[in-house]
Amino acid sequence: MRLERADASTKGWLAGPWDSNLPIAIGFANGGVDEPHVHSAIAEVYLVARGSASIRVERDTIELHEGDILIVEPGEAHTFLASSDDYLHFVVHTPGLAGGRARREKQLVPRSRLGL
Repeated sequence: MRLERADASTKGWLAGPWDSNLPIAIGFANGGVDEPHVHSAIAEVYLVARGSASIRVERDTIELHEGDILIVEPGEAHTFLASSDDYLHFVVHTPGLAGGRARREKQLVPRSRLGL
């Protein structure tokens, strides 16, 4: 058993294969980051705890609200466009990748790919 508490004033990772046998990585953020990128192997599952945000997935803009879950599949480029001051989401990466492998798996893409 393990208990982790998110510090809602920032962004970070709570648990993953870098510090346990979890096959997923679990993190959180108090705001969406506008950084267009794609993952070739990781699916991202966003669980909106409070507030609202706009996210672009390929050429679709999705409005997220408290209680929503958004699954971004591997190969789908995405970025956050805006988020409310009280926004907080948890994110699950599956599969969870350890350390440098996870960072290399994230590839930046031009805004034009998202129609921005």
